[in-house]
Amino acid sequence: MVFHSDIDKKEILSMILKGEIALGGNKRLKIYGTLGCTSGKRMKRENRVFFKSDDEARKMGFRPCGHCMKEAYKQWKNGFVHL
Repeated sequence: MVFHSDIDKKEILSMILKGEIALGGNKRLKIYGTLGCTSGKRMKRENRVFFKSDDEARKMGFRPCGHCMKEAYKQWKNGFVHL
């Protein structure tokens, strides 16, 4: 998990291009989703974290976003655990 407050925009772009960042999350709400999610883009920088994978986010106790990851959210809501 990478904290947005610990890195600058240039580092974020570099990490995305290298595949080190694939998803974003809200550390306060424990929700993660795609980098292009409109809900994720509205969160405060100090609450934003980044993940390399879905597995990493779930292992850290985050749940999928109901807006940008509808199918994964439905599985999570129905109790399906994918680790």
